[in-house]
Amino acid sequence: MVASRIYMDWNATAPLNEAARSALLCALDMDGNASSVHAEGRKVRMLIESARRDVAQLCGAQASAVVFTSGATEAANAVLTPHFRMGRTPLAIGHLYVSAIEHPAIREGGRFTSADVSEIAVTPQGTIDLVALETALAAHDRATGLPMVAVMLANNETGIVQPIAAVASIVKAAGGILVVDAVQAAGRLPISMDDLGADFIIISSHKIGGPKGAGALVARGEALMPAALMRGGGQEKGHRSGTENMAAIAGFGAAARAASDGIAMRAATLSAQRDRLEAAMLAAAPDVLIHGRDIERLCNTSFFSLPGLKAETGQIAFDLEGVALSAGSACSSGKVGQSYVLSAMGFDPQLGALRLSIGASTTDAEIDRCAGVFAKVAGRRRLSGAAA
Repeated sequence: MVASRIYMDWNATAPLNEAARSALLCALDMDGNASSVHAEGRKVRMLIESARRDVAQLCGAQASAVVFTSGATEAANAVLTPHFRMGRTPLAIGHLYVSAIEHPAIREGGRFTSADVSEIAVTPQGTIDLVALETALAAHDRATGLPMVAVMLANNETGIVQPIAAVASIVKAAGGILVVDAVQAAGRLPISMDDLGADFIIISSHKIGGPKGAGALVARGEALMPAALMRGGGQEKGHRSGTENMAAIAGFGAAARAASDGIAMRAATLSAQRDRLEAAMLAAAPDVLIHGRDIERLCNTSFFSLPGLKAETGQIAFDLEGVALSAGSACSSGKVGQSYVLSAMGFDPQLGALRLSIGASTTDAEIDRCAGVFAKVAGRRRLSGAAA
């Protein structure tokens, strides 16, 4: 019997941090609707606006351009639309271009029809093919409207960081709009709207230690905005109607504030822990394939394949030993299948892969224990004759 469990699935969801928990519980005790003009309503409004400033700071953006949503998926569906406005002037978006390794919330294309969405290939190193992107945008039919490009800052499976500044340069040269999914990067990499060259950023509360049920679409400014997905009472300046989820937003703001502090120091600690774990993995199983090991990636993520070990088999084996990890993205209601990310990188689609992702509360003792579990799982694989 395993005495205690080790949580190494932070990319799926981060544990609720204490600051977020406290803010959430305090908000639950508050009366009032943020749209009401009485004292109780104004107090709630102040709480929401404070959280808005905290989220904006995390993204290096203006607080006035932060639109709260129910999560990153809603934010993606809100911004991925052919219908925009520049001020009061309608603006058409003719086609959406997404990289082949995007999260399903982006790959589905939001409010674009499937005929108006094109995938851009990635290199064997897991980064978007810049030449392919440039070629696609050069062939874009401007008569249909402007091109939109959606690319993640860091991949949720491999952790590989995308060359967003180079992407932005290509998109701007083509007169397009750039949407950056920063869900996995937030709190792990410094984010700046200006440095990225993004027009819109998508982030999620529960990926940074906040509560589930909150996210944000962050715009460069207030002039260029998508047609509202949620219409009704006109909350969020008309960009997202519906009474705000005050408690989740309060927790989101607290988590964003905590994530903004000490990013460099936190990244250095996590990188050292991940590297030590991977060194132990290589020592125990020299044939282990660590994806993205030779390219820039998130400090907390290790995505690996053990030849002969199926993803679902490996996930169950680790779980039975008390280690929680993922077989890729945790977005398919518990399904374990082939990784489309690895397929896009040119790997055999039958190759199984597992993802270890750590966070601020991960201890060195947990790293060592996880390394021991890995050695045990790899040893069983060899003894069973699964690997040559």
